[in-house]
Amino acid sequence: MAKTNPGRFFEDYQLGQVIDHAVPRTVSGGERALYHALYPARHALYSSDEFARNCGLPASPLDDMAAFHVVFGKTVPDVSLNAVANLGYAEGRFLQPVYPGDTLRSTSEVIGLKQNSNGKTGVVYVRSKGWNQRDEVVLDYVRWVMVRKNNLDAPAPDTVLPELSKVVDPSTLAIPSGLDFSNYDFTLAGEPHRWGDYEIGETIDHVDGVTLEEAEHMMATRLWQNTAKVHFDATFRPDGQRLIYGGHIISLARTLSFNGLANAQMIVGLNAGAHANPAFSGLTVKAWSEVLDKAETSAPGVGAIRLRLVAVKAGAEPFALKGEDGKYQPDVLLDLDYWALMPV
Repeated sequence: MAKTNPGRFFEDYQLGQVIDHAVPRTVSGGERALYHALYPARHALYSSDEFARNCGLPASPLDDMAAFHVVFGKTVPDVSLNAVANLGYAEGRFLQPVYPGDTLRSTSEVIGLKQNSNGKTGVVYVRSKGWNQRDEVVLDYVRWVMVRKNNLDAPAPDTVLPELSKVVDPSTLAIPSGLDFSNYDFTLAGEPHRWGDYEIGETIDHVDGVTLEEAEHMMATRLWQNTAKVHFDATFRPDGQRLIYGGHIISLARTLSFNGLANAQMIVGLNAGAHANPAFSGLTVKAWSEVLDKAETSAPGVGAIRLRLVAVKAGAEPFALKGEDGKYQPDVLLDLDYWALMPV
């Protein structure tokens, strides 16, 4: 009897299937230190307990995307171990801050299936949730992945495509209890720009760049316990290259956006996301943002800002996203649409 697990293939998923993912993870200051070592992370709310307390929180939370990576990593052995690519995200809501000492676990429900026309792969849609030790949902999001078939003769399932919102309604965004930007210290945060200084349609070039290193992306992927074969096994792809984990690109772009968006402190919604083109070691990543929308919140001194964050290869045409055919430009790596909280 085989003891090892080859992972699920496309034909192994069923609509409505609920998966409880293994290996809960207790996070600590170690995750923060490694996250800040791997990325140029400088947002003050995630760097200083005193800054966070001045903003009404009990202490500095774990970076939002670090929490996302922990929750995401739990799902990989059951959802995307045999994936060809992680295709997109939608309806993401960050519902509770994650603090050192919290223990996170993940569950996923299969909400959509579609076999591709080649008969060799299919797309699986899942709604994944991250839970803390108090059984509170800290994160809820949808993603879809292209997964290989193992038995090419397995019958195709009925196609079910979930209806997904294009944007998270800002009235449903979860504002952390006690958050108050009334006494926000712009000097310590690093920039003077507040919510009212940004205009819808404005674009921001974040200027700085980071060259991708093989060792760093593999360390990051191991840190989040992401076991997807395409990130580690150089024999798994025909080109012999290890694919950079998409979350690594998200975190690089988010932290590069500090230059111009230092006060976009907390990510509270993930409207949409696409890994437009693959990334490999040696590429230099740069980023730009576009302001898509703004909304008021009930929290004192706190506004919500909707941003498109785009990661590109160095040398890409400035602010170019898609061609006339509607397809992403070849130099675009990531297109991420999210809500963040900012002092008004």
